[in-house]
Amino acid sequence: MATFKILIIDDEPGIREGTKRILQNFKVDYPFMDEQIDFQVLEAGTGKGGIEIIDREMPEILLLDNKLPDIQGVEVLEYVKSKHYDIIVVMITSYASLELAVKATRDGAYDFIPKPFTPQEIRASVENITKQIFLKRMTQTLNKTGKQIRFQFLSVLSHELKAPLNAIDGYLKMIKDRQFGSNIEAYDEILDRSQERIKGMRTLILDLLDLTKIETGKATQKLEKVSVRKIVQMAVDTIRPYAIQKDVDLYINTREAIEMKADPGEIEIIMNNLISNAVKYNKNGGRVDIFLEKLESVVKITVSDTGIGLKKEDLEKIFDDFVRIKNTETREVTGSGLGLSIVKKIVDMYKGTVDVQSEPNKGTTFVITLIEPSV
Repeated sequence: MATFKILIIDDEPGIREGTKRILQNFKVDYPFMDEQIDFQVLEAGTGKGGIEIIDREMPEILLLDNKLPDIQGVEVLEYVKSKHYDIIVVMITSYASLELAVKATRDGAYDFIPKPFTPQEIRASVENITKQIFLKRMTQTLNKTGKQIRFQFLSVLSHELKAPLNAIDGYLKMIKDRQFGSNIEAYDEILDRSQERIKGMRTLILDLLDLTKIETGKATQKLEKVSVRKIVQMAVDTIRPYAIQKDVDLYINTREAIEMKADPGEIEIIMNNLISNAVKYNKNGGRVDIFLEKLESVVKITVSDTGIGLKKEDLEKIFDDFVRIKNTETREVTGSGLGLSIVKKIVDMYKGTVDVQSEPNKGTTFVITLIEPSV
């Protein structure tokens, strides 16, 4: 049985003891895990005392109160970030400090739990974090463990599909039983929810398949002369219905075909991810501009949006597997957290580069260069 360390930093002894009791015999078990995971709970009553434990014990999870007797919790959060520790931080705070907790999540905290919290809330948060840690570690060892990891990946896929499938099944039963009467329009909302669940499942399946092919070295490139401009147009046509819903204008600022030797499927993956993200994270009434250039054997792709933007510290992690930037503006945006990771891996296959420039509330620009293969 694996054991994760959880450190709770709170100046209230009752909170610390209560959390220890809640997690004392708590275990997390998923179908795709080889063993259960239990938890060792460490505690500190001050921020500086907590930092000493962090340096010594390196816990996987940190439950952090902001109002501490010596330094503030956000200072502990900044310390963890400055050291680049692989620790997931959850702020636990009173309702009066919710605004501060939300700010902390923007600055790198994974989530926040308001006081007073229930045992179910603590367990649910820890369970979700444990799954994220396990998935991240699993992808990091994908190339090393081969067949067994691929089996686990399929297990992850089947597990992650259960919740949306159960939801859709429930919605269909509601429709079949006519729970809202015979007025068809009364069922519009649950039909929309079902479609959203299906879209999320399709995205997860395709992203996992793409990632598995790349990570295991099984992706076979089918190089041919392709029109990058045509692929961009296809991606724009695919995302346009959603862009219309969000009142986002899409512009392709290149008339030339811009041809290169490449795998059309790989170029399509790049463009679909960049353009769909530019729309998803845009503002109502915004715009997306796509520019294409070619100089000798180098193709330059620029996708610029007027969306919500990214903070500097978030730019460092957007290409990691299963990473989604969480804040109040992205809470309702669905995704697998794999899209940009896959884009970066494909760009690397073409010995290219990815540059990102972003400013909160002003927009983001991705600049990708691809070197045309010589054979």
